[in-house]
Amino acid sequence: MELIFWLYSFVLSNQVNFKNKKMENKTITPTETVKIMFAAFGAGKMDELKKTLSEDTVWVYHGTDEIPYNGTYVGKDEVLKFIGNIITHVDIEGFQTNHFFENGNRVVVLGSEKQRIKKNGELLEQDWVQSFIVENGLITRLDEYANTSHAAQLFSK
Repeated sequence: MELIFWLYSFVLSNQVNFKNKKMENKTITPTETVKIMFAAFGAGKMDELKKTLSEDTVWVYHGTDEIPYNGTYVGKDEVLKFIGNIITHVDIEGFQTNHFFENGNRVVVLGSEKQRIKKNGELLEQDWVQSFIVENGLITRLDEYANTSHAAQLFSK
């Protein structure tokens, strides 16, 4: 029941137009699946976020070893580990999705973020690109790209 209330609130607040993929007896697009995931992430509702993921989802942060959350994460629990690694090492001061592009089952999101690195107080501000694959209404893959050279320098200070 909580999911239905949350989904209804999300739809009203974001004016989501349901079509193409089924969720809660409604049809939604791959973009809308990704937006629901972002809404759950922003609200800190990790159980709701997990509901947008396939069991064998793969999330890859393409970076260098200096970035503590760099790497490949496979499965729902590993995705939560990825998010936990981020929160362990930075305070998120800003996170914004700017543009969504959909082509078939691929959704590309352009965004930006502002993070304060906990170990040294450095401010990481950067734009990023996330590429999602959505199948049967669930996210099966995420690849994230950012200015990892700059981030690595800040994490190394």
